[in-house]
Amino acid sequence: MSSKTTSILSKTERHKLLQSPVDGNGLKILLEAGLTWLRTNQEIVNALNVFPVPDGDTGTNMVLTMQAAIDEASQQRDPNVGATARAVAQGALMGARGNSGVILSQIWRGFARALDHYDTMDAPLLVKALQESRSTAYKGVVRPVEGRILTVIKDMANHAETTLKETDELNQLLIEIVEAAEVSVAKTPDLLPILKQAGVVDAGGKGLLLIFEGMLRFLQDEPLDTALAEVKPLSEMNLDDAMETVEPGQDYEVVIDFTPDNTLDLEAYFSGLSEIGTSIQVGEGDGMYRMHIHVPTENRYHPIDYTMTLGTIQKVMMENLLDQMNNNKKNADNLKLATVQPGEIAVVAVSPGYGLSKIFASLGAAAIVTGGQTMNPSVKEILAAFENLPTDKVIILPNNKNIVLAAEKAASVTVKKVKVIPTVNAPQGFSAMLRLVLDGDFEETVESMNESLDEVDTGEITTATRSVEIDGLQVKKGQVIALLNGKLIASTKTIEEACEQLLQEAKAEDFERITLFYGENINNNHANQLADRIRSAYPNHEVEIHEGGQAHYQLILAIE
Repeated sequence: MSSKTTSILSKTERHKLLQSPVDGNGLKILLEAGLTWLRTNQEIVNALNVFPVPDGDTGTNMVLTMQAAIDEASQQRDPNVGATARAVAQGALMGARGNSGVILSQIWRGFARALDHYDTMDAPLLVKALQESRSTAYKGVVRPVEGRILTVIKDMANHAETTLKETDELNQLLIEIVEAAEVSVAKTPDLLPILKQAGVVDAGGKGLLLIFEGMLRFLQDEPLDTALAEVKPLSEMNLDDAMETVEPGQDYEVVIDFTPDNTLDLEAYFSGLSEIGTSIQVGEGDGMYRMHIHVPTENRYHPIDYTMTLGTIQKVMMENLLDQMNNNKKNADNLKLATVQPGEIAVVAVSPGYGLSKIFASLGAAAIVTGGQTMNPSVKEILAAFENLPTDKVIILPNNKNIVLAAEKAASVTVKKVKVIPTVNAPQGFSAMLRLVLDGDFEETVESMNESLDEVDTGEITTATRSVEIDGLQVKKGQVIALLNGKLIASTKTIEEACEQLLQEAKAEDFERITLFYGENINNNHANQLADRIRSAYPNHEVEIHEGGQAHYQLILAIE
């Protein structure tokens, strides 16, 4: 289904949908409306990032998780609401990406558990479903943190229970649920100080609000997929980030520079573009506009034709995103991975760059899953990496804090013996790999790998995506920032300064080895110059340099 499908319902049919118990088809319609509204506001959710680092992908992860849920539900022909909810939960689980996506999948799992064996859903059953969603989501997180998506689903469930004492109309109940979610999201900074410091609300909670708000907007006949007209200065258009995540139907990236013949009607322009593609951005400078959009293959020339009706085109840039993805897959396929025999231990490593993947392969990894900042793999993708390996002993190295939950879910849905080592970066992953003994005792190897995580400090150098003050450190958008073991510790003008402050903060003089992994946005010569500077500053240290190939982060440093 699509938003076009839901829009053909008349206003009477929309209201009737919640005036009587909802069956499986009605649930599909509501969930698709929620997905459409979430997708419309995806970039708003992505922007709700605490740290000014390029990993604002909560909106994208939730969209892809919901899309997988609806794709699975679309195969369900039984109008039974319980059967549909089970399909939604299964699709969400297998398609879950990132921590937000995994928790969202647990919300739908609880929702489905409450609806099991029911043909339709009325108001009391919706309240029960939200209560079960709350309980299941909390149980799925080892150390729940208040002020995030868990708090929002809890507040929604609690308010729904109170509202049920006053009305049993589904429409009114949904209105109250959305209002409760709005209040809960607004309060998240009061529960989590880091949100208040960054001046944002919780991204996952906001995404959950948008899903239920989309259901309500659909029933109230309000638009769901009309893009919000926002024009940025050309200098603020970040097209590198815009093309990092390629969703279904985003085959080509098109960028057009043009001068309008008359005053540009932005609302109409955005509305027209939203019929063609997604990830729409428009920038303006000196009378010229720049438009960015992702489109399916069959629509790749439509933005050009449409924009030509409004003005004169100066320049067109078009990139095949699918080809880039296929090249990445070919690189991964060309890796010389370890051949594992039955009974041996297979390691699955998640890697954000081809150079890092080669290192994991050289250390004995049996499978590599491409993923990292802004490209979190799904539970299904992680599961597929080891399901066909000829051994039942598997260790997963997620190598990113936002992939740990998805790895754990993949481990929970297989009959194989799978353990997740909670590595949050590549250096920790390499440290763990050095403890691998292919034919060793499984439990002893897992224990040894876990112990290795404390043996390396990790530094990361990247560019600030926005201006913010965190823990007294003032960061300006575009500055070079340094993180030590995930903590923001420096904001400077140059990579050289960032490295210097990072190593000082890490007390590198107390260590023996410093390894640099340089990313795709820094050349070999510059990386070698940085390594030489570090050798001069730490003449007694072993300093190594490797091509990492990771996106976004100019450097990843392992300090051992």
